[in-house]
Amino acid sequence: MKILVLGANGLIGSTMMRVLATQTDWQVLGTVRTRHNLLPHVPADRLVVGVEFTNPDALPRLLLEEAPDVVVNCAGLTKHLPGGNDPIPALTLNALLPHRLAELCRLAGARLIHISSDCVFSGKAGNYLESDHPDATDIYGKSKHLGEVTGDGAITLRTSTIGHELDTRYGLLEWFLAQTECKGFKKAVFSGLPTVVLAEVVRDLVIPNAHLTDLYHVGASPIDKFSLLQLIAKTYKRDVIIHADDTFVIDRSLNTEKFFEATSYRAPAWPELIDIMYSNQSQKS
Repeated sequence: MKILVLGANGLIGSTMMRVLATQTDWQVLGTVRTRHNLLPHVPADRLVVGVEFTNPDALPRLLLEEAPDVVVNCAGLTKHLPGGNDPIPALTLNALLPHRLAELCRLAGARLIHISSDCVFSGKAGNYLESDHPDATDIYGKSKHLGEVTGDGAITLRTSTIGHELDTRYGLLEWFLAQTECKGFKKAVFSGLPTVVLAEVVRDLVIPNAHLTDLYHVGASPIDKFSLLQLIAKTYKRDVIIHADDTFVIDRSLNTEKFFEATSYRAPAWPELIDIMYSNQSQKS
């Protein structure tokens, strides 16, 4: 089986590439924009360099030349980047690209696995179902909702992630590990997964089950950010002073019962998830 990971140098994509490649009977390729984005421990011949998704010819050419059986779309703008709330790049990459990709995959006979975000929700309610109406008010959240694709060999996994980055500190984990003192929000609720665990779910449960062609919430039990940071500090043996703060209130936790019914998957408890993430860090570089 030939698998193509789009956005292989990002937070999710770099881990996805590495984890999927452990399946020795799969040929796993990944796209990166420039040679500066080459990945540690990934042979150069497994990377497709120079793919620019704003170029309308890039996707058809890519699928024609590589002829993948499965495409895992980890590409897109994140809210941490300057363009994350800029309407033109956000809509181009987060909203339009996945639909164009889904149509091209359908024509090519390839399956599409698209990664979406819990940021499609405002966080006012929590325990969101797939049937709940996305109510994000920012450009990023709206663009991610517009980009969700299902049916005809396409599946969207709505989730949130935490994990090690290659050379940036945009995400919560790398930011926290660089601190000596910070706030921990006791009323900010998170139910995502470490990137390595999400990649294992895709490898072990999603790719082998071609009948999954819908929208699914994938995540762990809800945990507040204060408790999450305490667990990280303990596991990583970091002496960071964390000040409890209950002024910031947001709950984007996802109800994952639909995915459980389809796959019987339950994420481990948070102490185990953090242990897995910690053990995986030595493989990131």
